[in-house]
Formats: sequence, C-alpha cells, structure tokens
Amino acid sequence: MGRLTGKVALITGAARGMGESHARCFIAEGAKVVLTDVSEQVGQALADELGGNALFLKHDVTCARSWTEVVAKAESVHGYINVLVNNAGILGPVANTLALSEADYLKVCNVNQHSVFLGMQAVLPSMLKAGIGSIVNISSIAGMAANYGFPNLAYVASKFAVRGMTKATAVEYGNRNIRVNSVHPGFIQTPMMVEATNESGGDALSLIPLGRIADPKEVSNLVLFLASDEASYITGSEYLVDAGMLAQ
Repeated sequence: MGRLTGKVALITGAARGMGESHARCFIAEGAKVVLTDVSEQVGQALADELGGNALFLKHDVTCARSWTEVVAKAESVHGYINVLVNNAGILGPVANTLALSEADYLKVCNVNQHSVFLGMQAVLPSMLKAGIGSIVNISSIAGMAANYGFPNLAYVASKFAVRGMTKATAVEYGNRNIRVNSVHPGFIQTPMMVEATNESGGDALSLIPLGRIADPKEVSNLVLFLASDEASYITGSEYLVDAGMLAQ
C-alpha cells in the first residue's frame, strides 16, 4: 500500500475497462486520481465509489481546449499533475486497407495517436513545475507487430506512432526528471476486446502461450510500477503484457 502516495495522476478513458482498473489500482496505492472520459454517467459513478481522492471530468481527448480545461481543473483541486496515463483508445471498423475510409482512418488516429500528443503537451508544464513526472502511454501489441494489428491499418499506424512518440518525448525530457514509457497489452478482458472478438477472445486464444485472456489488473500492475518511483531509472522503453504472443 502507498506506492503512489503524494502522486497526482490523470488517467484518460477511465470509465471502464483498463482505465477503470488503473484508477482503482492508483487510488488503492494512495494517489489522487483525475479520471477522464466521454462517458460522463459511468465515470462519475466510478469516481463517487472511489471516494474523495477521485475526481471525474468529462473530457474529449481529441480536443486541445478540453485538455487545457481538464489540466486546469485537476491542478486547482489536487495540485500539479505528476503522472499521466494516456489510456483512451478505440479500435475502429474491421476493414482491410482498400475498404478503410479516410474518415475512419483519421478518427482512429485522432483518438489513439493525436490525443497522446495533446495529452503530453498539456500535462508536461504541470510536471515541469512539480519537478518530476511519469507518463505511461498505452499502446498495443499492434504497435510492435502488424500481424496483430486487427481490425484495420489505422489501428496499427496509431499504435506504432505512440511507441515512437514515447521514445522521442523520453529523450527530450529525461534531463527534466520526466520519464515516458509505453505499455503494449495483448488480449485483455475488457468491453473493447469483447466487442472485437467475444468473451473468450475468439480465435486469438490459440495464439496465446499462457492460454488465457488477461485480467485488466495484470496490466494495471505494470502501469502502477512505471508510475511509481520504483521505476525511477526506466524511461523510453516499451513493455509487453501479451502472455508471450510476440515471443513466437
């Protein structure tokens, strides 16, 4: 307990799935957490359940103005932000490259990639004032190997981009005591995975050496470590949580 005591964390896409799991984990470890999402009713209910150290804010991660407003409100309530988890993301339609519309391509990249840029840009000044920061960008195994890049090219493009953006920012701000790492989950038991496959992961189960779908907590444990001071010498790296899928 208390591994994040003194930390102020902002987690996007926190109303359900992995974001909800991260929020629960962070609160349990002593952080003050700002949960953001477009799903206002679900997000507020979660924050109410988590108690006084949890603040929910409705947030469009693709909008720079929304980021400015969220950061300002977070600072006014909890102080400078020193942990950012860019977790919000979408899959987009199942479509091959010829069938993928430009509008769908741009929508996926806007949510999965552009929002990470906006988030880091909005929160870095707070971290610089705090004198310390940890940014954890949630990518995917599709950001490491295109073979696992369903459902479309845009998803792969956005998740590979997050990996590169992470490394560039880590190099740029390492001398300011700000660490930046990316996490690359495989098949995790979340509403998004169920929508894309089914409760058991569909055909993907046969590709997983451990032979099972992960609980979101198994990703949150890694995110917690990277957010904490235990990872004080770790930056610019990517971490797989894929049960050995990319070891094959």
